[in-house]
Amino acid sequence: MTIREFKMPDVGEGLTEAEILKWYVQPGDTVTDGQVVCEVETAKAAVELPIPFDGVVHALLFEEGTTVDVGQVIISVQTGPAEAAGAPAQEAAPAAAEPEQAAPEARQPVLVGYGVSTASTKRRPRKAPAGAPAQNGTAPAAAAAPVIPAPAAPAAPAAPAVNGNGHAAAERPLAKPPVRKLAKDLGIDLAVVVPTGDGGVVTREDVHAAAAAAIAPQAAPVPVAAQATAPAVTAAVPAPAVQASSRETRIPVKGVRKVTAQAMVGSAFTAPHVTEFITLDVTRTMKLVQELKDDPDLAGLRINPLLLIAKAVLIAIRRNPDVNASWDEAAQEIVLKHYVNLGIAAATPRGLIVPNIKDAHAKSLGELSTSLSELVATAREGKTSPADMQNGTITITNVGVFGVDTGTPILNPGESAILAVGAIKLQPWVHKGKVKPRQVTTLALSFDHRLIDGELGSKFLADIAAVLEHPRRLVTWS
Repeated sequence: MTIREFKMPDVGEGLTEAEILKWYVQPGDTVTDGQVVCEVETAKAAVELPIPFDGVVHALLFEEGTTVDVGQVIISVQTGPAEAAGAPAQEAAPAAAEPEQAAPEARQPVLVGYGVSTASTKRRPRKAPAGAPAQNGTAPAAAAAPVIPAPAAPAAPAAPAVNGNGHAAAERPLAKPPVRKLAKDLGIDLAVVVPTGDGGVVTREDVHAAAAAAIAPQAAPVPVAAQATAPAVTAAVPAPAVQASSRETRIPVKGVRKVTAQAMVGSAFTAPHVTEFITLDVTRTMKLVQELKDDPDLAGLRINPLLLIAKAVLIAIRRNPDVNASWDEAAQEIVLKHYVNLGIAAATPRGLIVPNIKDAHAKSLGELSTSLSELVATAREGKTSPADMQNGTITITNVGVFGVDTGTPILNPGESAILAVGAIKLQPWVHKGKVKPRQVTTLALSFDHRLIDGELGSKFLADIAAVLEHPRRLVTWS
């Protein structure tokens, strides 16, 4: 038999280690090329690892919860047939005629989590002469390997069914993990989706198109920042052991929480923070939210206050473009951004993450709603990719879902500003000369004073409030 080893890959951009969160296979299980065998957490995100060859799991070299350096072997797989002592011989053919796989060819590197595409020329079993050694001459492992019976000779296959994109229906569809999660949430079978991505990869747009064609119901709304109340994912980090006599519990700081702590310290002591506050009447915005929910043209979209707040921020950036910038310390330059990658802070079981919506400035209200929905679904499952958390420009954090009135948020490193949205509550408010109960909230804007002076920051925050107080400005200021 042949034992092949799978090493911990670099699942990010130069990351050196990852923690094994959960094994999806055990010794003796059969695995196929592209099958996800475990989930690991890096300093940036949780990622699923697919195995790059077929075989039977021989050994798992690390337990769940172990941090492993990139390049270390984490799983070994038996890829050749094993001969069981005393096993009954096959009636149809002697053991010497058992098919053996051809030598594995050099594998093209792929991004982790994308799987391996099925090439037009597949590996096929061939008969080896009696007594022939293993293809690569590797000696069997010293540990007892699981015994597998000789595979039965396959029947002549019928012509494969072909779906609408011309691929065999039996092939495993190619799609990124977030896209698979999106398809699962929408009840879409990826096998029937027509892929438009390079190399036959199914994209988010393909899944949405299939969902629209099937008139699939949308998932119930979930507040973005209310991730802490969401059920923990199955790959949650094991709880630390606590001694019965202990009065303290020590929790190792690693993964997302470790990087978040380092980033916040770096941001707090690098960028000079200024925070300004404004309390405003959002009664009209809350009425508009309800009207949009009842609008049949927006059926299936997630409409909530956060959506209109995000749109108000984008409009305010358009009116005050200098707030959308970053500081280049090496060049001593201010870099103005002509795009907005809008970050949404999300609390997850693994810690705080800030994925961002790419080119949010160019999206319509419906497109922005769809992007927010996808961001929520991906963050809840802990499947946010490192790319989704890079190159943000301005962030929104919704602390109001926890009943908090406001706060002084710390900038996401490299960004110019962060807006904290407080709880929306009925409060006495002077409206048209009379004290009436109105929906009131408080916004807090923290910004980098190297990039944004007091006047610009005040105008930016005031414009956000003006849109939310009179939401008709969503149209007149667009």
